[in-house]
Amino acid sequence: MSSTEELYQIANELRAVASGGLLWTDSHYDRERYMQVLNASAKLIATIEKRSPTEILAHFQDNLFHSSPLAGVEVVIVQDGKILLIQRSDDKLWALPGGLAEIGETLAEAAQRELWEETGIRGKITRMLGVFDSHQWKTRTKVQLYSVIFQAEISSGVLTTSLETSALAFFEESNLPPLSQGHHLRIPFVFKILHGQVPIPYFDVTSTK
Repeated sequence: MSSTEELYQIANELRAVASGGLLWTDSHYDRERYMQVLNASAKLIATIEKRSPTEILAHFQDNLFHSSPLAGVEVVIVQDGKILLIQRSDDKLWALPGGLAEIGETLAEAAQRELWEETGIRGKITRMLGVFDSHQWKTRTKVQLYSVIFQAEISSGVLTTSLETSALAFFEESNLPPLSQGHHLRIPFVFKILHGQVPIPYFDVTSTK
């Protein structure tokens, strides 16, 4: 984890403590202390992003809830022992198709939507391979993210690039392209899951804290 990612993690932990306290405490004394913690979190993020602490604090107060990890999804499509990867338009590195789940979706629905949006194909979810903590798997993200990886079968459509993807291709384990941060660890591990070397579903059991 980079120093910037560590600072974001510290800021989010402070925000979680402060937000939870402000929601549940009836003590005026405790509210003052929790506001100090929330201010400290805002100042830390403002320093990282070179923004106004007042602006960030206003956003925090407008969304005063217990800060919690986000839910994301990724999809594994297998053909002839190879898996489908997308080349991201932003950094030109390769990754599994996927993204954040949206309000009102099941995780399986989110996986099907992301697969369609990024590759142009419709998929039938067949099984869940595992749940991966972004902190454990070195994903570059401002907040902690739980990525649920599903395996799917193609049901319709033709592989097509999108605004988010500049290329699409199937790769075998021994010939992987340059992989995006986090995916450089998860994708080789997915092959281990597919080979039966790791029990399904996989989940992280040890915290990095």
